Amino acid sequence: QVQLEESGGGSVQAGGSLRLSCAASGRTFIISTMGWFRQAPEKEREFVAAINWGADITYYAASIRGRFTISRDNAKNTGWLQMNSLKHEDTAVYFCAASNQGLSTMSDQYHWWGQGTQVTVSS
Repeated sequence: QVQLEESGGGSVQAGGSLRLSCAASGRTFIISTMGWFRQAPEKEREFVAAINWGADITYYAASIRGRFTISRDNAKNTGWLQMNSLKHEDTAVYFCAASNQGLSTMSDQYHWWGQGTQVTVSS
């Protein structure tokens, strides 16, 4: 199995930046895709970004495209989500997820999940 642990969340003013990290452990060699999702209060979990673990193929939700950047370092078994120009509506719990399948925006395609990290953006 794969274990994931997020870090880097916090509170920031609108227009600011945060960098989330996702450290993978366990059977990391089976990871094909790492994704980020978020869930705001009283809203459904939504896709944010995903990256192919073996190549720099990325995909972003339209709402964050151009502001967020997903990246990974296979040697460190770590992925990141750089979030710039943050908006109040970006406030949510952010989850790291991993899959042994290809890029997907669907949460049910991801097999392993972190516990989540809170991001709060004040306007």
